[in-house]
Amino acid sequence: MDSVKGETESTGYKIVEILRTIFVYLLAAGIILGAILFAADRSPTKSFFGFRYYTVLTDSMKPEFITGDMVIVRLKNADSINVGDIITFNPSSGSEAYLTHRVTQKIDDYEGSGITCFRTKGDANNTEDSFLIDEERVIGTVEFHIPKLGTVVRFIQLRWYFIVPLLLLIVLFFHLLKIYFSNDEEAEKQTDVSSALEEETPSK
Repeated sequence: MDSVKGETESTGYKIVEILRTIFVYLLAAGIILGAILFAADRSPTKSFFGFRYYTVLTDSMKPEFITGDMVIVRLKNADSINVGDIITFNPSSGSEAYLTHRVTQKIDDYEGSGITCFRTKGDANNTEDSFLIDEERVIGTVEFHIPKLGTVVRFIQLRWYFIVPLLLLIVLFFHLLKIYFSNDEEAEKQTDVSSALEEETPSK
């Protein structure tokens, strides 16, 4: 019975240690990745291996993706973009906002300028966008999206002062669990040693 208890506690300790290690590594990777991508500046061409992420703020592309989803965008030039692709772009050179709509028309050498332009439309909208997008304002094409992850990321970005203490509490929680299981395991070993000594001591 005691050996079964010891094995259970030992297994619990190992599970906590594995979960803690995974959490720490993921947290560290997230912090490093975020620092690499966005700490230095807000350049739209800043990417990680040619990819960027954006949070969807409207339902204009419903049902492809909806508000709160995260879209993963691969940086591409105009030559690699075709009608039907979903692109992320800056609708105005004087704004830091971005839109993600589907390409309905690609215009090469617009009015002899040598510039490629795109006409776009949100899947949920009844009409095409009223403006053309020149190639300089296109970030790239959407490769895939992750439902609702954008909401989580946006919450963290806007309320980092709440998230940081929470993460510290989680790390502390795993540390306390490690100590707890470690102490139980040590106590179990001492009990086993004491029992073994009592068995070896001859009775008078």
